[in-house]
Amino acid sequence: MNKLRHASLAGAAITVMMLTAACGGGGSSAKDDYGKAPAGSSSKIGEGYGAGGYGPGYGSGSGNSSQPQAKNAPAKEMTVREAPGIGSVVADGSGMTLYRFDKDTAQPPASMCDGDCAKAWPPVPAGDATASAGIGAAVGEVQRTDGTKQLTLAGWPVYRYAKDTAAGDTKGQGVGGTWSAFAPDGKKAGGGKQSAPQDGKQDSGAGAGAAAGVSVAGNPALGKIVVDGQGRTLYRFNKDSAWPMKFACTGTCLDTWKPAKPVDKSAVKGIPDKLISTVTRPDGTEQLAVDCWPVYWFTGDKKPGDTAGQGKQGLWFAVNDQGKKVTTAPSS
Repeated sequence: MNKLRHASLAGAAITVMMLTAACGGGGSSAKDDYGKAPAGSSSKIGEGYGAGGYGPGYGSGSGNSSQPQAKNAPAKEMTVREAPGIGSVVADGSGMTLYRFDKDTAQPPASMCDGDCAKAWPPVPAGDATASAGIGAAVGEVQRTDGTKQLTLAGWPVYRYAKDTAAGDTKGQGVGGTWSAFAPDGKKAGGGKQSAPQDGKQDSGAGAGAAAGVSVAGNPALGKIVVDGQGRTLYRFNKDSAWPMKFACTGTCLDTWKPAKPVDKSAVKGIPDKLISTVTRPDGTEQLAVDCWPVYWFTGDKKPGDTAGQGKQGLWFAVNDQGKKVTTAPSS
């Protein structure tokens, strides 16, 4: 028993060393696939992003108590529906849109969406699923890492989106550039085009305010701070974590603090490019990270150079040209 325990501890230590080296050492990317991320559930983190609390969040057990059952229910008879701006999409027997994930594979079928990803994108269980006329994709199943069976269409694992709350919703279309509603043939609905979310708002990191690059700007009160390609100040959140990787800003927090889009390192100026990386959020979208910390821009900053988010709630801080948070308060 002691030998097994020591072996387990040694294995854990090796894993920690490998993951630490992947982010913050030598400029390696911090981009993680779901099921392989270091750790950290943010579903129970409290306030800190602005007015009020986080509100109901998907995957957190809050909000509508019937939601988890509905999101994980069998598909029953799948039908074809017309979605505005997208075209023909596949829906389950309750009219909820069904989605596929670009990071999965169809040949052979495999799901890469586990952990927090599966809370945002609940896998549709295999069994009790049929396809109505008009759906040409073959119906099948794949075994997930937890041993459960997930429905597949044309080999692709099938999901619902937790933010779709009514039949016909297509809020998951285009999230992160990696999620698409199913077309009847199993391909991406809309011919692969990624449309804006149905509610007119860009989803967390889904393309809102894409930054052309990252640079450093001089601020009279804060000194040298990191800004995006539009000159917006980038902030980090104390309740996030670089190690273990944790995203505390989820749900309605993202209405106020927008995840910065990843950038190519060739577009980085004034800050060591080894500090720039990309991390994957619980909903599958990608976010810019500085020194392994996810960074955001603040909707309260109305023009380039604004720093209204600095020191908010004692939790939000600009980042300097060495990737460290700036604790100086802005001058009034």
